Amino acid sequence: MTKAQAIQLVVCIDNEGYPVSLEKRKIYVALRDADADKLGLMRIVDESGDDYLYPKRFFRPIALPSSVKRAVLAAA
Repeated sequence: MTKAQAIQLVVCIDNEGYPVSLEKRKIYVALRDADADKLGLMRIVDESGDDYLYPKRFFRPIALPSSVKRAVLAAA
C-alpha cells in the first residue's frame, strides 16, 4: 500500500464527547488502521496534529479530485 492509499479524507458529522478535538463539517485525514476498523474505530489526525481513535460513525469518506486532494493534504 502506498502512502497515498493509506490516507483517506473524511468529513466529521458528529463530535459527541470530543468537542475540543473534532469539529463538525471539517475535513480530516484518516489513516488506515485495520485493527481499529474491526473495532468500529477510525484513526484520525485531529486538532492537536496527532492521530487518535474515534468512533467510525462520526465520519463519512469524501472523494475529491486528485488536484484538490493534493492541495488539502499539502495544507495540513
